[in-house]
Amino acid sequence: MNRFEGPGAKEARIRYLDGDFQVASPGSFVRCAVTGEAIPLDELKYWSVARQEAYLNAAVSLKREIDMNPGLRKRG
Repeated sequence: MNRFEGPGAKEARIRYLDGDFQVASPGSFVRCAVTGEAIPLDELKYWSVARQEAYLNAAVSLKREIDMNPGLRKRG
């Protein structure tokens, strides 16, 4: 059993802000919008304020940003 299973584990509902987030409904983790993996709240570092989505890491966040804004691929 992983640490997000069992009677005490609950997915939190979060309001993502610029540089911070507010817990709307208590829980111990959120799910990555791309991978579906659980992210402990104390390890949550990447999210989109505009889309109100959490991301597992910087690479996943960048991939989602490029997927949502295809014009970014043409830069560089």
